[in-house]
Amino acid sequence: MATNLEFIKSASGTSVSSLSVTDCFSADYDVYFISTSKIDTSSAGYVRPRFINSSGITTGSNYDQASLQLRSWTTFGEYPLVNYNSFLYTIYQTADSYAGTGLSMYVYNPYESSSYTFMNSQSSSQNPNGHNGYKSIGVYKVAEQITGFALTDITFDNVTVNVYGVK
Repeated sequence: MATNLEFIKSASGTSVSSLSVTDCFSADYDVYFISTSKIDTSSAGYVRPRFINSSGITTGSNYDQASLQLRSWTTFGEYPLVNYNSFLYTIYQTADSYAGTGLSMYVYNPYESSSYTFMNSQSSSQNPNGHNGYKSIGVYKVAEQITGFALTDITFDNVTVNVYGVK
């Protein structure tokens, strides 16, 4: 795989219940890299990535995912999801703000309207029990043009996201 990243867009929010990054996918790239440089929350929960199409944030049960949870304090866990409404097991944020929380995600062929959109991701976070991470693969099972994504279902005190095209 190519390794050159070309910056496309950055988005951030303060005291928001979701963060949408619109118009970041185009015909210019087949692969995108998304990274968070900051995630702070006051509430515990999963940060749920969802794709954005021409109608807005997708709402159907069209996401499949397989995740491995990597916990420092106990055994690892496996989490498959079929026909869900988002990618769920990508990152879990505790109610306390801890240093080191982050998400890195690759998205494949989002702008290609005749194929499904795929992703793989990895994350790290810390909670009172120790270090926590997820490694995930997933597919959005609708062949349509995807123009962006949103991080949803948790209130962010602060969040910053960067999007890159992979050449």
